[in-house]
Amino acid sequence: MNDTEQVILDSVGLDDPWALVETFAGLKREHPRDVNQGMDEVASRLEKHGVPVKMHNANLYLSLPGNARVEAEGKSFRAKPPAYSTDVREGLTGPLVYMPTPATDEDGEDQDFFEFNFERSPELTKAVSGKIVISEGFASPAIVSLMADSGAIGVIAINPGVDIHWGICTTIWGVPELDDTDRIPSIPALAVNNPDGQALIEIAKAGKQVTLFTEMEEGWFDSKLPEVFIEGSEEPEKYILLHGHLDSWDVGVGDNATGDAALLEMARVLWQHRDKLKRSVRICWWPGHSTGRYAGSTWFADEFALDLDKNCVAQVNCDSPGCRWATEFTEVSLMSETADFLADVVQEVAGKTLQGERPHRAGDYSFNGIGLSSYFMLSSAMTSAEREEKGYYPVGGCGMNIAWHTENDTLEIADKDILLRDIKVYLLAVLRNANAEVLPFDWRATAREFQATIDDYQAQAGKHFDLSATREAADSLLAKLEAFYSDVHKGSISARTANTVIQDLARILVPLNFNRGPRFGHDPALTIPPLPALEVAGKIGNCDDRTRGYAATQLKRGQNAVIAGLRNAERHIALLSA
Repeated sequence: MNDTEQVILDSVGLDDPWALVETFAGLKREHPRDVNQGMDEVASRLEKHGVPVKMHNANLYLSLPGNARVEAEGKSFRAKPPAYSTDVREGLTGPLVYMPTPATDEDGEDQDFFEFNFERSPELTKAVSGKIVISEGFASPAIVSLMADSGAIGVIAINPGVDIHWGICTTIWGVPELDDTDRIPSIPALAVNNPDGQALIEIAKAGKQVTLFTEMEEGWFDSKLPEVFIEGSEEPEKYILLHGHLDSWDVGVGDNATGDAALLEMARVLWQHRDKLKRSVRICWWPGHSTGRYAGSTWFADEFALDLDKNCVAQVNCDSPGCRWATEFTEVSLMSETADFLADVVQEVAGKTLQGERPHRAGDYSFNGIGLSSYFMLSSAMTSAEREEKGYYPVGGCGMNIAWHTENDTLEIADKDILLRDIKVYLLAVLRNANAEVLPFDWRATAREFQATIDDYQAQAGKHFDLSATREAADSLLAKLEAFYSDVHKGSISARTANTVIQDLARILVPLNFNRGPRFGHDPALTIPPLPALEVAGKIGNCDDRTRGYAATQLKRGQNAVIAGLRNAERHIALLSA
């Protein structure tokens, strides 16, 4: 760590961020009026430090869950509807059918409640048509959309513990387009806790009926969105986008008051030391994360798409830092080109080994379609051994505290010392990204990822399809990248040219690896496999003689798209480096 970095990190304090955490611990941030109050609170605190804030007004389509319950056999079971469930406050009655989650073994052990293994089939349609389906897991968009498409009239998700978790069940990312209307959820969904779920399973096995009640508020809401733009001194037009969501379920301390506080402190410190920034830093707090499937970040991605395309060198998501017991940096979302850079930061600040993973189709990763190199989503987390010792199941935030998305995500979930450390980790990463002479992203790592992905797909396809041409294109790109980085290191390619190549490669390779649809579009909130154009390679071996030809045709087209993308990246390196 150089002297400038040390001075800036030493400027980090906890007075301001912890005060915001305490304030938010008493402010529910679900309804837009309360979220707007939280946005004003952030802006007011920044302006007291002389940090200028631009307040955008985003008109967002949101779904706000209210009360819910299940009635059966003279009993009433407490429930929570996910955002975008349909409203059946007058009640919906139907036969209940239990569909065990395929990830569950016969003893109900070792279940991953985020895993989804149902598949569309005539057998599934026959089993669920006209029925209310109950199954283990969260009320996810995958299960709700599949069950609705298969003819079910409602879904009950059995959460893994004694608490019920809020969530969202639409596959639509952000505000729906006109062409998305057929994907708006058409059936009610709700979640119950595990003890009540077990009782309902027995009711299903007895062939009984249940009645669902859900109360929802849905529509367009004016939503405030504060932005801080801290201008760099050498390349002010280029910037890192640092962001996190402010709306939360209930008071949401670990998810995401601590993240809002971290952004607040980083904005203060970076503004104080703005003369030491080479590139700019753009910081945003999002509305509509929880009730609009990342509607705030999606609005921003749409509104500023062309500027992001031209000038943004990376996006950094700040969600759930500073939570109790979160000692490690495991399962950290990052794109391959950022891994080595981020590992060094985590080691220097926290003395920890970074364990990264491919970013999920989740969080506020609303920028894949533009093509931005990205790192972080969730922050530090407790160890798997400690989770096991506490009897915790996997969740999607709060440092893996199971208070995630419940009323229990209160002040006790935050930890001052861990928050201070995590702020410094984020800050050093952003600072180095802003000040690096050459952008610290290594596309050779991504090319190697592509090689491994292609090899895996080839192993799955076996004799049914030959992906060797795709592998050769990945090999060729890696060779060109090796030469490019060697020339950059020797100084035969200028830093300015190198940075243009590195940024532009993101615009080509990130969508190729993370998007099914066109650039600037937003794919559904469903799992996106690596190099998704080749995904059918994993299915072709299970096709019959007729459908195997369909799969081969799809795979040929996908292979053409991937090879063309890799060649485009290679050509781009050659043209700009000449």
